[in-house]
Amino acid sequence: MITRADWREKIKGILSSRQRQVLLREGYRKSAVLIPIYENKGGHHLVLTKRAQGVMYHKGQVSFPGGAYDTQDGELKATAIREAYEEIGINPGDVEILGNLDDQATYTSRFVITPFVGAIPYPVKFKVNHREVEKLIEAPVSALLTPSAYVPETMDEDGKIYPWGHYLYGGHRITGITARMLKQLIDLVFV
Repeated sequence: MITRADWREKIKGILSSRQRQVLLREGYRKSAVLIPIYENKGGHHLVLTKRAQGVMYHKGQVSFPGGAYDTQDGELKATAIREAYEEIGINPGDVEILGNLDDQATYTSRFVITPFVGAIPYPVKFKVNHREVEKLIEAPVSALLTPSAYVPETMDEDGKIYPWGHYLYGGHRITGITARMLKQLIDLVFV
């Protein structure tokens, strides 16, 4: 469990002390997300977005800011930071990368996603790009830790049940790869 003192260093230590799963999939594009985290009044908050309906992939889904790797980025960390700036206006100079979670693959859109956990200062002046983001979601970790926030199975629109979990927060359903990243971060750092 992360406490108030030196929380950035504790998260860095936790993430650097484990062997991260790296995925290499032929025919899949590289991409990255930033998992922004900040502290406010002794509690940690994660920043997510609800994707706009006009984006190419994963319309209307809750996700972390991120997107496809561009060769001009040079490295995936730069992709995550660039996308967070483009989508929600986080100043790149304000992001302190604390480490990575395991890579995840999207089978429908064929991306391998590298998640970067990044500390940002509070307060943040977000600037939401509404072409890409319908809504900004600032979720307190304490709310995500409540027993009712995590549901271990997911039901699709047709009533079929799948053995992977999702989160409920503020009227939002956080599913798929975003839920897997969120669960991994919470289990590693906050439980």
